[in-house]
Amino acid sequence: MLDWLARREHSRQEIYKKLLKKGSSETLAAEVVEQLAGEQLISDERFMESLIRARRNRGYGPLRIHKELQDKGVTAEAIDRWLDVTGREWLEDIKRVQRKKFGGRIPKDYSERARQARFLQYRGFTYDQIQQILNLHGQD
Repeated sequence: MLDWLARREHSRQEIYKKLLKKGSSETLAAEVVEQLAGEQLISDERFMESLIRARRNRGYGPLRIHKELQDKGVTAEAIDRWLDVTGREWLEDIKRVQRKKFGGRIPKDYSERARQARFLQYRGFTYDQIQQILNLHGQD
């Protein structure tokens, strides 16, 4: 188990599920998770901070990151405390992603605009963020 913890941060639910998969009883798995959390060996807050930073660096938007955190068992309340989906810093991220993928080209027609929007949506950016970058891009 210490191998798991040494490689990267894990959420409480991830460790719990891994223990169950390895054959632990639900009671024992819950006790181990509580003990690890009590000793600060696992922390959902550290996990969220690490995952958010890593995904942003890879060019993912707030909606995709939010979904991944949910899938990893982090509560909606905790996600909302750590991840501001409407924050202005996402505009810098989406500009960087658009520039990297499309060379900073402004869509010249509807089909190119739709192609760029689909890509940015897949990456997890909000509709408003996509509209802002496609409407304002080139004016900065």
